Amino acid sequence: MAKVLVVDDEPNIIISIEFLMQQAGFDVVTAEDGESALARVAEGAPDLVLLDISLPGISGFDVLEQLRADSDHARLPIIMLTAHGREVEREKGMALGADDYITKPFSTQALVEKVKSLLAEVS
Repeated sequence: MAKVLVVDDEPNIIISIEFLMQQAGFDVVTAEDGESALARVAEGAPDLVLLDISLPGISGFDVLEQLRADSDHARLPIIMLTAHGREVEREKGMALGADDYITKPFSTQALVEKVKSLLAEVS
């Protein structure tokens, strides 16, 4: 069973995405800030990360950059999942190495399909 790390500082969003991913058959781990996200990855790398940009402490962009700089996690699929829909932020996320960039609100079905297709690409 593929493990998905959900990183968001909004408890309601974590709960809903966690439920959605579990219903789709994934094992889910959560983190509420950048430091926790990096710790979860270090504890046991997930197969994919859903990463918010606006986090307390280390931003999602910083988490993305640190994971991409680490050879162990350079190929880890990461989807930026954020309310920041401006093109400049999307470009920054993609330039830093995100595999995709999805803005909130989003289609739950589209998110599940994107997760499945990214996991199929790396397996």
